[in-house]
Amino acid sequence: MLLPFQSSHASALVIADPFLAHERALLSTLLLQHRLPSISAYRECAVAGGLLANVTSYYDVFRRQAIFVHEIFKGAKPGDLPIEHPTKFELVINLKTAKALGLEVRPALLVRANRLIE
Repeated sequence: MLLPFQSSHASALVIADPFLAHERALLSTLLLQHRLPSISAYRECAVAGGLLANVTSYYDVFRRQAIFVHEIFKGAKPGDLPIEHPTKFELVINLKTAKALGLEVRPALLVRANRLIE
């Protein structure tokens, strides 16, 4: 799914669709050619050349799932367990892409990043 930040002319793209994430190498090339930064929900998109990704920490999700499975094995009814949403996220910033786009990443954002690609 592509969502421009501005309605009349795209200034950036958000990639949050599995099909587009699968085409991350092609998308990254096209986005750089057209000097468009991208934000993705997939770490692999930032690694492939997107500007940044803010992704769910799947390790935390899997750890929480294991806790639920343990509760079910102890006799808890699945319908009685609470619904949870992810609470931990990882910020990945591709500094090579930022430099290629002529963007300066502020230090306040750099210190929040879990991974910097240089």
